Amino acid sequence: MLALFVAWLAGAGPGMAQATYPDRPIRLLLPFPAGGAVDIIARVMTAKMSEDLGKPFIIENKSGAGGVIATDAVAKATPDGYTLLLTTPNHTINAALQTSLPYDTAKDLVPVSVIAEVPEVLVSHPAAPFATFPEFVEYARKNPGKLNYASAGLGTLPHVTMELLLRRIGIQVTHVPYRGAAPAMNDLLAGVVQLKMDTYTTSNPQVTAGKLRMLGIASRHRSKLMPDTPTIAEMGLPGYEGILWNAIMAPAGTPKPIIDRLAAASAKAARAPEIAERLQRDGVDPVGGTPEELAALIGRELPQWRNLAKAANIKLE
Repeated sequence: MLALFVAWLAGAGPGMAQATYPDRPIRLLLPFPAGGAVDIIARVMTAKMSEDLGKPFIIENKSGAGGVIATDAVAKATPDGYTLLLTTPNHTINAALQTSLPYDTAKDLVPVSVIAEVPEVLVSHPAAPFATFPEFVEYARKNPGKLNYASAGLGTLPHVTMELLLRRIGIQVTHVPYRGAAPAMNDLLAGVVQLKMDTYTTSNPQVTAGKLRMLGIASRHRSKLMPDTPTIAEMGLPGYEGILWNAIMAPAGTPKPIIDRLAAASAKAARAPEIAERLQRDGVDPVGGTPEELAALIGRELPQWRNLAKAANIKLE
């Protein structure tokens, strides 16, 4: 009888663990320093998710190597739902632009949920010889290579999304990479460069002060915060997007009931009015998507960035 009971415990153990998940705090690794936009989004969303899950998230900022260090740590973690990754488009950009990674992007991690999205905006210095997106395109066509745009560095989202934009239109604008978004913004404000892909949070105060011009937003739809600013897609580039998505991923092998439990908590948090109000005033859209939606997003972006890297000869070593 005792042997049968022990055998039952051995067989029921994993299922029981999943049914009671989580029974301890969840560790969430972020590949970025504390205090940035991604860090704030993670803390706001996971605080709300904790209310539903009944256990807190422990945020661990593990920056370095463009997100590779944190991603590798999660890829090699025990797949029990207690070590997760909060990632961004760096996840797909790294896979497309780097020749070797210590993990397999497609096999070693599984999608959980896109928790939020931050659409990029295209801004210009007010002294630039154009005031609108169509005027920028017209000027760039007539003056190839005479304009410059800043980015936070090679392989960053503002870099690759701007290159995607330029190649979709067929114009030449010179890339000037900086070591971070702050020095890139400083030179844009000084007129050293004329253009930059940025976020609403950092750009809008400068636009309001007349120090920058807002040319367009790289989202699927117009922002409630600036309804008069057209999307780049509606100005002649249908389907074009430049979105800093924030998503939770787990080690491959994590049981599906745990993945679904986390995704459901993400969706519930995203629907909370106080979360939407807190994030949307900074230009952040709470999402709370499904694992399948995140898998489809990654599946679209990987070939997009690989094709762009080949066409624009972009490499990260």
